[in-house]
Amino acid sequence: MAKKPSARLFVSHPLQQGVAIACERAQAHYLTNVLRLEEEATIALFNGQDGEWSALVRKQGKRDVQLEPTQKVAEQVVGPDLHYLFAPIKRARLDYMVQKAVELGASHLRPVLTHHCQVERVNQDRMLANAIEAAEQCGIMSIPEIDKPKKLNDLIEGWDKERQLVFCDEKGEKQNPIDPLKQVKAEKWAVLIGPEGGFSEQERDLLRARRFVTPLALGPRIMRADTAAVAALSLVNAVVGDW
Repeated sequence: MAKKPSARLFVSHPLQQGVAIACERAQAHYLTNVLRLEEEATIALFNGQDGEWSALVRKQGKRDVQLEPTQKVAEQVVGPDLHYLFAPIKRARLDYMVQKAVELGASHLRPVLTHHCQVERVNQDRMLANAIEAAEQCGIMSIPEIDKPKKLNDLIEGWDKERQLVFCDEKGEKQNPIDPLKQVKAEKWAVLIGPEGGFSEQERDLLRARRFVTPLALGPRIMRADTAAVAALSLVNAVVGDW
């Protein structure tokens, strides 16, 4: 019986049987000092292209660790084509939001600057680290693309009109949120969550005037941005996604 992997890691190298990979310092510390894995412990590796592999831990001294792929255990899977657009929020809650968006199948993370944004900069390296951690833990085989922040007006003007944009409108008509989603036929989807202060009236008019936009109210309560992200992505997955 094959050994159960002791950990699951994302690597940025090609995965080939018997071709060892030098482990990054942080990963080596995690495997050696946190998990305390011994020589030849079995872990799982993925890189977003070559599927998932079993690998053996090969220690090279006190700090250096190599990972040797031994067998492909799963072919590469293409996840849902679902973009998640959001107004940046404070760091700790952004960490949570990125992790949950990845767990819910977002293939692309796109920060959007709106009139009421309280934060205009995002740490893309930190976002990537949180996305990788979420993918490692929940079994996803790929890492989402992460964009630089872009103004809402510019984003809408250059929008791919074949991608339906679900606009979470806290001032919209209260109705069963599943109904508007069922009425749209589209292959590609995106979800847009606004800032803590909500969208301005000018922004609401801009969005509602576009045929590729589906306004969606998320019930009678005003949600925090990170809560709204989980609710909206769950709805889209349940109706038109991969659930």
